[in-house]
Amino acid sequence: MISQKGKVSPVVLIIILIVLGSLGGLAYFLQKERAININLQQQLTDIKEKQRITEAKLDESKNMISTLEVKLKETQTQIDSLTTDLEAEKIAKVESQNEAQRLRAELDQQKILRVNLEKQFNEAQGQFRKTQNQLSQLETQKTELEEKVKTLEAKSRDLEAKVQGIELGTIVVSPEAKQPAKKAKKAKEVKKEVKKASPAPVKEEVKRPAVVEAAVKLEGNVLVVNKDYNFVVINLGGKEGVKAGDVFGVYHNEKYIGEVKVEKVHESMSAAGLASANMKDGVNEGDKVVQKL
Repeated sequence: MISQKGKVSPVVLIIILIVLGSLGGLAYFLQKERAININLQQQLTDIKEKQRITEAKLDESKNMISTLEVKLKETQTQIDSLTTDLEAEKIAKVESQNEAQRLRAELDQQKILRVNLEKQFNEAQGQFRKTQNQLSQLETQKTELEEKVKTLEAKSRDLEAKVQGIELGTIVVSPEAKQPAKKAKKAKEVKKEVKKASPAPVKEEVKRPAVVEAAVKLEGNVLVVNKDYNFVVINLGGKEGVKAGDVFGVYHNEKYIGEVKVEKVHESMSAAGLASANMKDGVNEGDKVVQKL
């Protein structure tokens, strides 16, 4: 209040000063608050910008996450497929190993079989060569024997042409016959000697008795001895009445050797097999043969 005397009261002055001081302080604080507010608005703007940028990045991250999730699912699917394939490969590998072991075992068996077959083949080849050699020898022996037979047949034909019907062999009276001694003596015939190496066999005329009542048996000689096939050729044949199956006793120097059995009959000679293989060492060409009745 201003006093009437135109003087300002100290209280008023103090109040005014206080008000002015307050106004000055308020203006200062207001200015400061305004500066702070401006700063805060700037910060808010920056924060909003950052938020916008962050939200944009967040959206981008979300899109990326979605993309990554899709890729992750695809990758997981591929992993599952690869896992399945890997399991299948493992199973196939185990089966392949088992198959390989089986094939190795079979291969070992085949190798052993091959070795055995090669051994058998070599043995068979050796046996085949041996058989071929034996066959060649047999062919040679067969050829030689055929040549001998042809020679003997030629000699026989020549001999038959010469003697013109004279019988080969000697007819003797059987010991069991009841014929008188004189008839038995007349029934005997002259023995003939036939040798393989002789150029022409010599034969003596055989005289047959007019009547022979007793059983008689033929007597002849060995022409050929084949020790490889165990048979002999005798100079008695179909012309003398020899038949397949007839049995003859063989005598070497009047010593009994054994029996031979006629197997093949020709006109003037016969082939007879040895009754025993041991006989071939005792039978010789020219030995006497006597028919057994």
